[in-house]
Amino acid sequence: MGLLSGCQSAYYSTMEKVGYHKRDILVDRVAKARDAQQEGKEQFKSSLEQFSSVLNFKGGALEDKYNTLNDEYEDSEDAANDVRNRIDSVESVAEDLFEEWEGELEQYSSASLKRDSSQKLRKTRQQYKKLISAMRRAEKKMDPVLNAFKDQVLYLKHNLNAKAILSLKKELRSVKSNISALVKDMEKSIQEADLFIKEAGI
Repeated sequence: MGLLSGCQSAYYSTMEKVGYHKRDILVDRVAKARDAQQEGKEQFKSSLEQFSSVLNFKGGALEDKYNTLNDEYEDSEDAANDVRNRIDSVESVAEDLFEEWEGELEQYSSASLKRDSSQKLRKTRQQYKKLISAMRRAEKKMDPVLNAFKDQVLYLKHNLNAKAILSLKKELRSVKSNISALVKDMEKSIQEADLFIKEAGI
């Protein structure tokens, strides 16, 4: 933990030397997390389309369909991991920024400037809390979708026949519902990220 903290401090110090402070890093990471969620949303929608096409299978090589679906599942898993990592990186720098900001309030000699900075800190924390809550809520919705896709892929892998397609069709409504909920929460999270970048008082 100490080594990780030391690496972070060295990173911040290096970035500050080129005029890039924690607040700038936070805004940049929020933007990257937003972009990762946008890409993840599109990937999950693409996977649903492929899953639906497999269930409408009318003939041809079913193994090709399985391979396509497996690729989509792996791409979705990669997208989900990217989203998780981006959210973690946002949380990490936000905690460091707020801790630094809080500590530096005591360095003011001007009461009015200290009060103004304190108000901005409070406002930014409130906006950040809404943002990270929206991001984590969307993140939690990814696992049920990934689990459902994995089930479909595994089942199809060992049952490359028409009966398997019929069995998977029964699961389609649940999968669609989960993806719909995920997309909705991701869109809300993306909106919160845009709002934070635009209005955060930092």
